[in-house]
Amino acid sequence: MWRGGAYLLLLGVAEAGLFGLRRWLVARPLAGVEAAMRADLYRHLQRLPVSFHDRWASGQLLSRATADLQLLRMFLAFPLTFLLVNSATIVVGFAILLAQEWTLGLVLLAPVVPLMVLCSWFETRYSIGARVAQDQIGDLTTIVEEGVLGIRIIKGFGRHRSQARAFGSLSRRVRETELGKARLLAGLWALILTLPELAIGAALVLGTVQVADGAMSAGTLVAFLSTALALRWPVESMGFLLAMSQESATATERYFEAMDAPEQADMTRESAAGKSPSGADGLRFEGVEFRYADAPADVPPVLRGVDLHIRSGETVALVGATGSGKTTLTALVPRLHEATGGRITLDGADIAAMPRGRLRELVSVAFEEPTLFSATAADNVLMGAEGAEEAELRRALEVSQAGFVYALPQGAHTQVGEQGLSLSGGQRQRLALARAVVGRPRFLVLDDPLSALDVHTEALVEAALRQVLATTTALVVAHRPSTVLLADRVALLSGGRIAAVGAHHELLRTSAEYRALMSGAADGGSSR
Repeated sequence: MWRGGAYLLLLGVAEAGLFGLRRWLVARPLAGVEAAMRADLYRHLQRLPVSFHDRWASGQLLSRATADLQLLRMFLAFPLTFLLVNSATIVVGFAILLAQEWTLGLVLLAPVVPLMVLCSWFETRYSIGARVAQDQIGDLTTIVEEGVLGIRIIKGFGRHRSQARAFGSLSRRVRETELGKARLLAGLWALILTLPELAIGAALVLGTVQVADGAMSAGTLVAFLSTALALRWPVESMGFLLAMSQESATATERYFEAMDAPEQADMTRESAAGKSPSGADGLRFEGVEFRYADAPADVPPVLRGVDLHIRSGETVALVGATGSGKTTLTALVPRLHEATGGRITLDGADIAAMPRGRLRELVSVAFEEPTLFSATAADNVLMGAEGAEEAELRRALEVSQAGFVYALPQGAHTQVGEQGLSLSGGQRQRLALARAVVGRPRFLVLDDPLSALDVHTEALVEAALRQVLATTTALVVAHRPSTVLLADRVALLSGGRIAAVGAHHELLRTSAEYRALMSGAADGGSSR
């Protein structure tokens, strides 16, 4: 007895050790798979066109990179293993039952057909509920993200109650969806428990009659029922395992919805027209057209037939009314959007036939709405020039009048926080401008980069920016006369076309539309 007890103890210890080893062997590679899939998704999102991100809510992408991949890992770690093991156990177990006593085995097999039909119906309904729930979680994530990033607006307008109501409403919808899934699973589980129990009861009655008649021994009946009862857990667990498999299937589907979105090819098309004529160096727009992919067919393109030549070393200010397409035109130069017609050349080379990496080495951009990242002020600026030296950083900060960074707690190495919200609007804009000029780009595209600056700071930035513009080819979206005066020439964008090009004083004399735009800007407006 002592020896037997010792053997049992050793078996228990071995079982515990093997259980821990199994969990470690499963968890380690699955954690690696999850991390690799998340890294692949993030890398893919960086390569997708801007139009994709314009259509997709950020919360939907976040939920795919976090909750969905977590569901997939959990399914691979536990339910998938037991789904395979329990399925094999059920098949082998029923084969043994039929071999032991085929008549009673057929009685136990009777519920199989209705259970298969029930499981098929359940999978269809549950997959719909799982998809709806996961999409709603994505919407909920979007609301949380917007609420955090827009907390100043929410507090400033006293909208915290309405935001809370919107969040609560969506949370209740998520709750109702989850309860609907729970009702489906409860109904399936009840039937999965009931039908096999009824079959076992019928087999017990039939087997007892056969034992009483002498057609079967009591030992055979006990062995048969022991085998049948051993199959109860594998059968009962199928409801839970099927539910987990559907959750994982819909999570995988959502993941690959984002992964299957086509990336921007590095080389999109060959330049059919070859080099531009001699003397046409600089930035040239030739019959450029652009239409958003989701725009109705009867709506005219945003840009149609834009022709503009910015000579090498020249600065051209781009002005126009609200909705004229200025920002869209500037976004075509670094290929944030692809022109749907015509072509754009840099020093005679078609940008559509240029690798994006090379294009973005040549072209630097600064947008009206500056975007900063959760990094130091220096890191945010140096994103504009990989490997730039400290001297280049200081020069860029001086040009953009961003010397305020040295007064921060850790100087230029101070964390600026998410979206740079620890800084003022003008400070963020100056850092964005520094990022644009730090790499001494060959071509510079600025979308109203001084709109958030006060008059004194604007004058200082303009004075320093003139030196930068003297050594580069620049296209500057301008809304104020002070910005226009930085340019050698001015281009008026109207109706999706370049309506007039000339010096500032010439357009004031010859273009009524230009005079109206400048007079509105001079009066303090900000026409866009």
